Amino acid sequence: MPVKEKLRIDKYLWAIRMFKTRTLASDACKAGRVKLDNQNIKPSHEVKIGETYQVSKGIEKKILIVTGMLENRVDAKTAVNFYEDVTPVEQTQAFKSMFHAPLLKRDRGTGRPTKKDRREIDELKDDFFEEKK
Repeated sequence: MPVKEKLRIDKYLWAIRMFKTRTLASDACKAGRVKLDNQNIKPSHEVKIGETYQVSKGIEKKILIVTGMLENRVDAKTAVNFYEDVTPVEQTQAFKSMFHAPLLKRDRGTGRPTKKDRREIDELKDDFFEEKK
């Protein structure tokens, strides 16, 4: 495994498998979705061991501490040795619980819900989310 002294943040995020491509990692930096001490950073920012980065990827937000330098992309089991994920449990659970919401679908071609249908749907949603609290 090649390890470097100087490494760009976009290349590092790609190598540890935070982003599928280096271009996506670079675009995330340019869009302000990668931060160091709540400051936006450029894709060319040099990574240093011990720095803490906030990475937003869609609705997922992660807080990573750099524990090692990794220049080339490796398998996921090896990649986790080069960073520490210190994302609070509340944030990760909130992210995961969004996928356990009830999936309400209507058959194609049935048209818009009537007022009665709408009330029943709202009642189901309210009951489900009250149970989760």
